[in-house]
Amino acid sequence: MMTMDLDAHIPAILSGDTRAFGRWMAGAEGTIRSSLRSFASVLDVESVLQEALLRVWQVAPRFVADGRPNGLLRLGIRIARNLAVSELRRTKSRPVPEEDLERALAMAEQVDLTESGPDPMLREVLARCHSQLPDKPRQAMTIRLAFEGGRTDDELATSIGMRLNTFLQNFTRARRMLAECLRKAGVSFEEGLES
Repeated sequence: MMTMDLDAHIPAILSGDTRAFGRWMAGAEGTIRSSLRSFASVLDVESVLQEALLRVWQVAPRFVADGRPNGLLRLGIRIARNLAVSELRRTKSRPVPEEDLERALAMAEQVDLTESGPDPMLREVLARCHSQLPDKPRQAMTIRLAFEGGRTDDELATSIGMRLNTFLQNFTRARRMLAECLRKAGVSFEEGLES
């Protein structure tokens, strides 16, 4: 929760003071990022946040305070959320159910591919798709699966040296990439990943 009114920086921002905007941004960034948390499973929240901050800087010279605290921050939140909604509409993004991907990865990591058993081809595809993930997304997914809900995302992020939002974005990216790889390999989630 904001304890200070960031609108104290507005007079300097209106005069084009980039340092004042930097101070405003340092105070506002966390709140705006948090307002986008519900979009983290389907969008790159960091890019939406950066675009929103850029747009706030662009419209700041025309900003007129409404007399309530943190008016520019409220405008920034509105801009960020509108950008996120527009991006959702543009990409028609829909999250793959987290449970499906976690179950698939858990299967791939717990089963020895040399061992015979049910659907060795599926295990091979899962392992291949998992190994093709970029380092950071693979790291985020692997640690989350390893702790099986026994630690919070914040704890997991800290343990691998990531900020929470970065960790969540990497995990979301890993899920999306894994799902796409599995689809390309012909894996049907409805048929192939059901228990």
